[in-house]
This record gives sequence, C-alpha cells and structure tokens, in this order.
Amino acid sequence: MLDETDLRLLAALQRNAHLTAQDLGGILNLSPSQAGRRRQRLETEGYIQGYTARLDPVRLGLTVQGFIQVQLSTHGPEQSASFARLIRTRGEITSAWTLTGEADYLLRFYCADLPALNRLIHEVLLPHPAVARVQSQIVMDQLKRDAPLPT
Repeated sequence: MLDETDLRLLAALQRNAHLTAQDLGGILNLSPSQAGRRRQRLETEGYIQGYTARLDPVRLGLTVQGFIQVQLSTHGPEQSASFARLIRTRGEITSAWTLTGEADYLLRFYCADLPALNRLIHEVLLPHPAVARVQSQIVMDQLKRDAPLPT
C-alpha cells in the first residue's frame, strides 16, 4: 500500500528524477536515509520502473511527429506477434497500443521529414502481410507534453 508520503515522493520524482535522497528528505520532511529507503522500496516493488531523460525531438532533427492507426486483415496470434515484433524493431515508433474499435493498433512516431514517414508507411508497415489499412495523422502542435501520472 502507498501512503501519502509515498505518493508525494513519486510526484516529486516525476517532476525531477535527479532528486537526491537529501532533496527528497527536504521535500518530504524525512531524513535523507528514510527518503532513500522509501525510494528504493518503490523501485523494488515496481512502482518506479526506471529513469529516463526527456529529449527535444526538434533539436534532434525529428520534425514530424504523429500517429498511425493500423488495421489488420487477419487477427491470428501469429500475425499479431509478427506485427508486434516488427514495430519493436523500428526506432521511429516510440509508443504502440492495441485498441478497441476500428483500428487494431495506434503507433506514435517521430520522423526527420515527410519522406521518412512515407518510407515507414510504404516500405515497412504496408508490406507486412497482416496489415490491411494504415491511416496517419501528423501533429501540427503539441498543446501538452507527456505529463506525469496522477498520484
């Protein structure tokens, strides 16, 4: 069970994963060793799955962000597993979800330019034997960055 202090610790780490035990102790009104033990317990129990750096895609030359909806023609376990393997190999696909509704998958991508997106769609996704239809949406402006989870 998570108590209020655990929730405050998780919220603080989502805002800044670089916080030291000393920093966390100050925020949570705990000693640094108590704050460090709490963080370690939350890591061990799987509440904290890892730490990453948020990069600026535009500065990295990834100027086209968007989503691709994929509809499969067949839904057998082999086809689904094969498609999942394909999308895991593609660095430009940064997130993927299975869905209810008309589309079977929603893929988030970052590409350098429109020709790179065209290659992703026409040379990678559409040739997969289980893919029936692909529909892409290009992000014009991102109004809210990926936000921390509510705690």
